[in-house]
Amino acid sequence: MRVIGIDPGLRQMGWGVIDVDGSRLAHVASGICSSGAGELAARLLELHRQLTEVVAIYRPHAAAVEQTFVNRDAAGTLKLGQARGVALLVPAQAGLQVGEYAPNTVKKTVVGVGHAAKAQILHMVRLQLPGAAPDTPDAADALAVAICHAHHAQPDRRVRA
Repeated sequence: MRVIGIDPGLRQMGWGVIDVDGSRLAHVASGICSSGAGELAARLLELHRQLTEVVAIYRPHAAAVEQTFVNRDAAGTLKLGQARGVALLVPAQAGLQVGEYAPNTVKKTVVGVGHAAKAQILHMVRLQLPGAAPDTPDAADALAVAICHAHHAQPDRRVRA
């Protein structure tokens, strides 16, 4: 099974693709979609275009998106929520099932603790996906989301089988 993990962001949306074979995970690719500057609608459209291209190239079987962390800045949270809408829409348009995971769940699954630092996430992603060298923390986070989905979706696959 091929999984794409998505770390929503308005400036940079991280994505990471892994292959899952039983308990074995393999890194396929990772990167970011950048929206640049300008009005919100144009930035969301650019994220949609780039993420649609990634899905078309790597043809995942499932997707996982990190849930929004609500902070004190309501306007910033709302904009992040709109970018997250793009992250949910693109895989849904491709006919994929989309799993959603809280940031603490992703960190606990990948690192072992729910409040891990970005450096810890990067380190554990590299350990679990030999050969993976994500360029940005957003790409590393997206790979962590994909790993989380691989671990949490396995019981569902066993039941269906």
